[in-house]
Amino acid sequence: MPEERIQKVLAAAGVASRRAAEALVAEGRVRVDGRVATIGLKVDPERSSIEVDGRAVGIGAARAYVALHKPAGVTSTTRDRHAATTVLDLVPTALVPDGTRLYPVGRLDQDSEGLLLLTNDGDWAERVLHPRFGVEREYAVAVRTPLTGDQARALNAGVRLEEGLARLAGPLRSAPAGEVRRISATLDPPPDPGLTWYLATLSQGWKRQLRRMFGAVETPIARLVRVRIGQVELGDLRSGKTRLLKAPEVRAITEPRPAPPATRIGGRGRAGLRRPKSRHRET
Repeated sequence: MPEERIQKVLAAAGVASRRAAEALVAEGRVRVDGRVATIGLKVDPERSSIEVDGRAVGIGAARAYVALHKPAGVTSTTRDRHAATTVLDLVPTALVPDGTRLYPVGRLDQDSEGLLLLTNDGDWAERVLHPRFGVEREYAVAVRTPLTGDQARALNAGVRLEEGLARLAGPLRSAPAGEVRRISATLDPPPDPGLTWYLATLSQGWKRQLRRMFGAVETPIARLVRVRIGQVELGDLRSGKTRLLKAPEVRAITEPRPAPPATRIGGRGRAGLRRPKSRHRET
């Protein structure tokens, strides 16, 4: 077998995405034939002994794709000595093949909830995460005070953050009442019934981006729930529960999703929850 760069070998073995594998190497957590690996090191995975954190890396492991409804307070990392619970603690061992080493595809803030994907397919994770594929993430955002028209317009126009201009991937929408009920039924603890909910879509994925954007217009977020990644939806998956992705979901996650019906906010007065006349697709 021809030699490949160590980060590519780790991704193909299902250890992490290629970018995450580079981080593992940079942190000195990868050894090849007993020596600490360096980024760009070329290895033959069929002849070399490769270890991550002291555990041997298997080649050709069965692929696994898992959807998790991450509760608030749980860290998205696979190891954190300061965290009581990580996302891996929530995945039943019976759900994945023996010896499968899962890792999160991206992250979800510790205070945030909702859909988080886990896999051991590094190439698939790279397609989900890399900006060139434009995989959207949709969030249900709950606030205690409805946005004013000026605040909604400011969010739709973009908010200046340290990284640059933070933009939504589509117009901010008021969450339909049926969708709010469905999302609320999956959450633990249940949300305050007095909250006002919006749906916001991102493709940038900057750290705590929505919290910072809403904070910039002086409307702190009370609950933040990720309800969709690409074509994969949270649906009725309850807090702390997991399910395997279906084959069509795995294949279609990077495909564009039809735009939802527009629900205009940001006009005069306050932009609150509106009940649409027609039923919207629930996420």
